[in-house]
Amino acid sequence: MGLMKCTAIATLTGLSAIVIFGSAALGEETKLLRVCADPDYLPYSNRAGEGFENKIAAAVAKDFGQKLEYVWGSYRGKGGFPEFLSRTLEAKKCDVVMSIPYGSKEELTTHPYYISSYVFVFERNKNYSITSMDSPVLKGLKIGFEEDTPVEDGLKIRGQLANAVSFEVGREDGKSPSTMIDAIGSGQIDVLITWQPAIGAFLSKHPELEVVLVPNERSLGSPEQYLFPMSMGVREGDEALQKALDDVIARHQDEFTSILTQAGVKLYTSVDPNTR
Repeated sequence: MGLMKCTAIATLTGLSAIVIFGSAALGEETKLLRVCADPDYLPYSNRAGEGFENKIAAAVAKDFGQKLEYVWGSYRGKGGFPEFLSRTLEAKKCDVVMSIPYGSKEELTTHPYYISSYVFVFERNKNYSITSMDSPVLKGLKIGFEEDTPVEDGLKIRGQLANAVSFEVGREDGKSPSTMIDAIGSGQIDVLITWQPAIGAFLSKHPELEVVLVPNERSLGSPEQYLFPMSMGVREGDEALQKALDDVIARHQDEFTSILTQAGVKLYTSVDPNTR
């Protein structure tokens, strides 16, 4: 993804539930809305339906008047999220992915239903002056990041990978994004740069941490993107379903926003880096 190359979000990095309409064409009577999701990857999804993508999928099913059924499958591991898409959405085993960056070249995307960002996370009492990827203080800090994200690219551009610590939370089953936060407390890293939706649910337990948005800016060279509008995605050619989901988002945007906010996801109203 750029985002998760989608962690996808992050990460992006950034990760996610898949809504499946079965083989019925849009407009035909259907009784089942199947969802492919990771069975153990909070805050996104789990078998108990506690993830924010579980709850959004449930709201979609309710709107369509369909029963929600899950098909479990990890999108972590070899190939990551792109491989998961290949084995599910593109293989026509499912029809909708719940979180994908808006405008993705691989799939059709709906209107965005939220915008979020990568963030810097560090101990508040350190008083680091960090406002962007070009902040001078970062050159002397041990930085934690997730592999295959825009952050890795940004550190590479600045020649800072050698003094950084990589995490593979988005690739390894059973790992929680909270392990990256724990690395700050243990002193393994000084600052974490990661997709905020992945850690938002865990930050309430860490009031000692400062969280700062990574803006879409660069002092020299081409611009970089760290804020991403997130959409639902469907296969190329499925414009009817894309339109139906756009209508669901329009009807339930307030509900989706409430679900995300309760999950600790920090939301923005635009991709302007100055938006707070």
